[in-house]
Amino acid sequence: MPRVDADLKLDFKDVLFRPKRSSLKSRSEVDLQRTFTFRNSKQTYNGIPIIAANMDTTGTFEMAQVLSKHTLFTAIQKHYSLEEWKTFAAEHPECLEHVAASSGSGKADLEKLCSILEAIPLAGNVVTGEMVEELILTGADIIKVGIGPGSVCTTRIKTGVGYPQLSAVIECADSAHGLKGHIISDGGCSCPGDVSKAFGAGADFVMLGGMLAGHDQCAGDVIEKDGKKFKMFYGMSSDTAMKKYVGGVAEYRASEGRTVQVPYKGDVENTIRDVLGGVRSTCTYVGAAKLKELSRRTTFIRVTQQSSQIESC
Repeated sequence: MPRVDADLKLDFKDVLFRPKRSSLKSRSEVDLQRTFTFRNSKQTYNGIPIIAANMDTTGTFEMAQVLSKHTLFTAIQKHYSLEEWKTFAAEHPECLEHVAASSGSGKADLEKLCSILEAIPLAGNVVTGEMVEELILTGADIIKVGIGPGSVCTTRIKTGVGYPQLSAVIECADSAHGLKGHIISDGGCSCPGDVSKAFGAGADFVMLGGMLAGHDQCAGDVIEKDGKKFKMFYGMSSDTAMKKYVGGVAEYRASEGRTVQVPYKGDVENTIRDVLGGVRSTCTYVGAAKLKELSRRTTFIRVTQQSSQIESC
């Protein structure tokens, strides 16, 4: 018979931080830098652990140029050629400590990834998987956590498979940290407060897709419609992405991504400052002088709504 897990599972929208006594006098006192030494590769990472998702609209070299100035990470989308990587590395060597190369799972994908890594020294070792403990014990440094929470992901609708992201992060972080591994919370963030909640739940890194969509640094042209400006944003398992790269959706599978027009937002610099400012404010409210302390200072309270809604003038 099917088994039903009756334990309560929570998403970012279901909780708020409980404010706590704080000795911080200003948000400027909060240190968002983290340093990690990875369990298996022994490589060391230093920076603000927020990652632009490796989607072909957001995981661009242009995005990396801006994010690296703030020591944020960019997971570069997998469809750039070796020649494009070499050009980027030659023109922007200062960015290389804050980018990661992405790959598919086929033999040709692995060969391409190896050729990139041989030509260009990169930091980071990002992998995807559900079985955190098994993956760490078999050599992974970082596990990317999230099934279906993304804004343009339809996996939960098409397959009925998924896991509320806050609970997924809490449970996977516990497993990973027990083995001195690390996790990335991938998907589900729609505002700066959600980024803070992911860190508070125990994520070492937080990956953003939709929050970084629609900017100048994203791939694609600006579209004008009814006097307003938009840019295209789509999931990497969408009809749009699969038609673009593999000629369409294979007969044996369904599309698991949406294609949407997001409002044009201009330079991503402004959004990054908003996100970092929000995380600093969270730390201030709970008394965490460093991002490293946030999860230890976190108590979540369940809520029925996040905020009072009122239409803007």
